[in-house]
Amino acid sequence: MGKDGQDRTAWIVTLAAAAILMVTMGARQSLGLFVSPLNTATGLGITTISFAYAVAQLMWGAVQPVAGAVADRYGPGKVLVVGLLMMAVGTALTPFMGSGLGLVFSLGILSACGAGAGSFSVLIGAAAQHLTPQGRGKAAGIINAGGSFGQFVFAPVAQALIQAIGWMGAMWSLAALTLASLPLVRPVGTKAAMPAGTAAHVSSRPWAAVRDAMGDRSYLLLHAGFFTCGFLIAFLVTHLPGEVSLCGLPASVASVSLALIGLSNVAGSLLAGAGTARFRSKHILALMYGSRAALIGLYVMAPKTQWTFYIFAVGLGLTWLATVPPTAAIVGKLFGVRYLATLFGLTLLSHQVGGFFGAYLGGVAIARTGSYDWMWYADMALAAMAALVNLPIREARVEPAAVPA
Repeated sequence: MGKDGQDRTAWIVTLAAAAILMVTMGARQSLGLFVSPLNTATGLGITTISFAYAVAQLMWGAVQPVAGAVADRYGPGKVLVVGLLMMAVGTALTPFMGSGLGLVFSLGILSACGAGAGSFSVLIGAAAQHLTPQGRGKAAGIINAGGSFGQFVFAPVAQALIQAIGWMGAMWSLAALTLASLPLVRPVGTKAAMPAGTAAHVSSRPWAAVRDAMGDRSYLLLHAGFFTCGFLIAFLVTHLPGEVSLCGLPASVASVSLALIGLSNVAGSLLAGAGTARFRSKHILALMYGSRAALIGLYVMAPKTQWTFYIFAVGLGLTWLATVPPTAAIVGKLFGVRYLATLFGLTLLSHQVGGFFGAYLGGVAIARTGSYDWMWYADMALAAMAALVNLPIREARVEPAAVPA
């Protein structure tokens, strides 16, 4: 295949991966809208439901390195098919679960593991196999933007479905939409010849690569920063509707805010992906995390009107999951792309360990204190810490692209 054919295949894979992530992330990031209807229908209590959501955050992350390792060895196609089927089944079963244990199984394990298998590590790893180092950051930004656009689309759709056909019908609709994405798997599963410029300094076995990576200080610092990212995102996805309700505002403010976060992150992801070709990724991450700390501080002091939430959503959305392209770029620079899905999957696991605590402790905070104040303070402190721990990461300066003669 000529270079033009390889480039065309690479971008077809990238766009198909972005479309799959639009569905898996869009459905997953809209689940906070179901917390209140679930509580009303089942009487399980916010803490129990928050625990199931926290398990979902953890399992979504825990499956990523496993799914990535399987995809690295056998290809991403089968992993994605199994993941989408699991996600659809888990989502469809959730309305039948009347206990905390049942909710943990359907939403916290089955649906979350399926969504994780159809998420960043496998999709970005699949696209990276077709791309040179210069194109990977941009492709990761496009894939990430697909997930953010999914949140923009799915949040208001899910809210409208809840109001029109009830939360059970809305859950079944999300399951049907997940199944409808299966045809997108075929182009992503295309085998790739390793592109020119691929780093070769990686171990020959995936778990040897993991062992080497876990001994790298820069890799561990990257994990520490990504942990704080997961804490904030999971807290907001799960509890933003509750925060809006505490402020006496209608539920539509929460769905619009989640949609605005997703829409803003489309721009943020594309900018972050493109920025990795011009700036060191660790500096991009430090700027993002530092801006979060400042933005949360402004939100805490601001009057809680609908426009406060909308402005906060737009500002936060610019960095929401835009941290993914520079984080994946650093992993690729440090260890190459042969086991990128595995190693970036482990980084995503640290993100979701933070997500577990963000989702669960948010429920504990509201149950014990009647507000989320301490969670906002924790978010500020963790974001500031993340900005600092990214700076010592070992990363070479970005070399300007050669200009054709």
